[in-house]
Amino acid sequence: MKVVRSMAYTRYKLDSETTEQDVLAAAEGILGERLKRQGSIGNPTDANDFLRMRLGALLHEEFHILWLDNRHRIIDCQKLFTGTVDGASIYPREVVRAALRVNACAAILAHNHPSGIAEPSAADRAITNELRDALRLVGVRILDHIVVGNECVSMAGRGLM
Repeated sequence: MKVVRSMAYTRYKLDSETTEQDVLAAAEGILGERLKRQGSIGNPTDANDFLRMRLGALLHEEFHILWLDNRHRIIDCQKLFTGTVDGASIYPREVVRAALRVNACAAILAHNHPSGIAEPSAADRAITNELRDALRLVGVRILDHIVVGNECVSMAGRGLM
């Protein structure tokens, strides 16, 4: 894939060697850079688009966290846990360790449902509460937990946090 940048726009040209995976990786990179340029996450759609690109096509569960500073600017997006087709084990101790490592003040949790059904489960609600309690002890606030399937569901938006 050839990239041409100017002050006004960026143009991408596909060549015969470009794979679908190359295009998806480029799209994820573009969305990630857009979030960083904006400075902070201005609205839920920004995070949803990025997370859908990152997690939406996976055939196994992954648990990611967007770490934010005190002005809600993105510090990092980390994949912390990988699971199987129907679950992933999440360890609060490891989440707290990761938060301290990047000096985060806030977090947006995210994981995918490979089934495509983004409805938060009872287990999703339970681990969100457990992580909220663990991170609160070190001064990190969870802003949302986004479940990615065929669509993105915000647990904060649903009043589940």
